[in-house]
Amino acid sequence: MLEKKDPELLCIINQELQRQENTINLIASENYVSKEILEATASVLTNKYAEGYPGRRYYGGCKIIDKAELLAIERCKKLFSAEHVNVQAHSGSQANMAVYHALLQPGDTILGMSLSEGGHLTHGHQVNFSGKLYNCIGYKVNKHTEQIDFDEIAELAHMYRPKLIVAGASAYSRTIDFVTFAQIAKDVSAYFLADIAHIAGLIAAGLHPSPIGHADVVTSTTHKTLRGPRGGLIMCTKQLGEKIDKAVMPGIQGGPFMHIIAAKAIAFYEALQSDFKEYQQQVINNAQTIAQTLEQRGYRIVAGGTDNHLLIVDVRNKNISGKDAEIILEKTGIVLNRNCIPFDPKKPWITSGIRIGTPAITTRGMKEQQAQQIAIWIDHIIQNRNNQEQLNYIKNEIKNLCTTFPIYSQYF
Repeated sequence: MLEKKDPELLCIINQELQRQENTINLIASENYVSKEILEATASVLTNKYAEGYPGRRYYGGCKIIDKAELLAIERCKKLFSAEHVNVQAHSGSQANMAVYHALLQPGDTILGMSLSEGGHLTHGHQVNFSGKLYNCIGYKVNKHTEQIDFDEIAELAHMYRPKLIVAGASAYSRTIDFVTFAQIAKDVSAYFLADIAHIAGLIAAGLHPSPIGHADVVTSTTHKTLRGPRGGLIMCTKQLGEKIDKAVMPGIQGGPFMHIIAAKAIAFYEALQSDFKEYQQQVINNAQTIAQTLEQRGYRIVAGGTDNHLLIVDVRNKNISGKDAEIILEKTGIVLNRNCIPFDPKKPWITSGIRIGTPAITTRGMKEQQAQQIAIWIDHIIQNRNNQEQLNYIKNEIKNLCTTFPIYSQYF
């Protein structure tokens, strides 16, 4: 239909499809959804406005749509062993906003990981709503180990007496100890929020400790390692369920995206299958392979390695910034993002590092052999960034590899 009615937009969609097919995606927060999830997001469910919750809508005609949301909720409860689930949050950021809205008053103190050390904007950065509405204190990582420093967190918690402590990160490669976070929060009578947006898939597969049973509230996105549609998710204790639901709607949102909720239900179903754990283990294996290969080639891996789906690489000794590395790698066919290293001397828009994630390449079917080759290409591109002939050769090799591991070409 688009070919006849809007060929201009169809051209853009096809260009993006080709970009995805012909480049290696190492962005840690991206993945490729299944054909079934694509179908759900393009379904007639997008037509239904369903403000409210199942059985308590503000519009008629919701009896069928209620089934989709209840299905998503029940599957999510089973997947994570959660007591209460809200699947209406449009994004991870809005999920966090809803939690703050439910549990805090403007001006209350939040203790969360600093953005420059691996945290997220919504954990208290000054340019974000969290930093503007609340008194946000940032904890860092240990300067020597570059891992979470619980002594510092405990000290800050007792000093500032936060109303809420946030655990979770967008650029942290080691296992997060949710039990210790919970104990610190308990010691200062704070709520404990675990933001598992990046590691939700690993937790669902049992390959990372779960915060369920330790945190008062758990938020997540449904994409990234969970490999679902772009959206948000909140899990909490039964006692907080009503507060959280009211904070989402009518607190910060109106009608939910029912087509996305249906797609979330599919993602939860897929994550409940036995092969999902195999996929997540391969995600970790690929990340560790890239880390080891780059380390062998003289790159410093932040925190000494990775336990999850991502790694941060310090590129300073290659005489290049994270920004310039991102640019030259993308031109050659490898897409990732610049990233601050802990206590980075460079500005946040320049950075001394790059972030590498493996969910997307693993979805394509790539394993250790391909991960090792990708790491070698990263090194070659950075080392030969002024040699266009060499870059052209590598770009062609990358395209050949991508052709061997198609994403959607079997569908379109």
